[in-house]
Amino acid sequence: MAHCSQKQDPFLKQEDGEWKPNPALIQKSDGAANYATTDLATLAYRLETWNPAEIAYVTGGPQQLHFQQIFAIFRRWHPEAPVKLAHVWFGSILGEDGKPFKTRSGETVKLADLLDEAEERAYKVVSDKATERETTVPEEQKREIARVVGLGALKYADLLPNRQSDYVFSWDRMLALNGNTAPYLQYAYARIRSIFRRGGIENEASGWSGTISLTAPDEIILSKHLLNFSLVLEGVAEEYRPNYLCNYLYELSGHFARFYENCPVLKSEPAERASRLLLCDLTARVLKQGLEILGIEVLEQM
Repeated sequence: MAHCSQKQDPFLKQEDGEWKPNPALIQKSDGAANYATTDLATLAYRLETWNPAEIAYVTGGPQQLHFQQIFAIFRRWHPEAPVKLAHVWFGSILGEDGKPFKTRSGETVKLADLLDEAEERAYKVVSDKATERETTVPEEQKREIARVVGLGALKYADLLPNRQSDYVFSWDRMLALNGNTAPYLQYAYARIRSIFRRGGIENEASGWSGTISLTAPDEIILSKHLLNFSLVLEGVAEEYRPNYLCNYLYELSGHFARFYENCPVLKSEPAERASRLLLCDLTARVLKQGLEILGIEVLEQM
């Protein structure tokens, strides 16, 4: 037990088989401040000014020891403070070569450049798909689709992995219309909305009064998954794990695809049709809300 408590003590480190002091300097001998000084001062200011219930620090993994020490120092300084302190740390983004993601010249990639490239790559995908389908899409619409899809793909690719794991950055993978990607989920949403357009239904099913009747196995599976949405959101918030929501939405899209394949919607009998349209609408609403929570927009048509 003593060994366990020593291992968890941020002010101890193991060297040559022994536990030795690992102090945190709050003020240098010449009176100068450092990161610990400013972080503690900032923490005290936030509590006095805003009285938050929770403060989360989002940084890379190498900062773990620093925040373990800061939190421990603060608890000794203000043991009565009810605030929850959390260090939400994340892994590294790697290039295709398995090394830290950088430009070809070896410089750090700028976010603005990354966002611009995401839109341009998405624009090419949109243009190629339009040519492939022999459809004419107005330039303004293509640009809007490219913006929503490109930025969504970039955000989703960053939120999908376990945040504490390293991941390999891949444009082709993140912009794919199949697999666990934002474009796939955005397309799934657009496909559901197209059901209502093809059925000549102007208003969303959410405005209807009616009940959902579950008889087919795929209806039941889809409904049960929809019911888990709030539980997933609680887990995301409690553990700071957006990947839980990403995986939930991907599974939801899969359940819906099987439901739609095996359970006719527009061609079913009136009562069954209304019930299944409600299921379609609920799925679309959960997809839209889930993606919005991740900061990702959806499109009515793609």
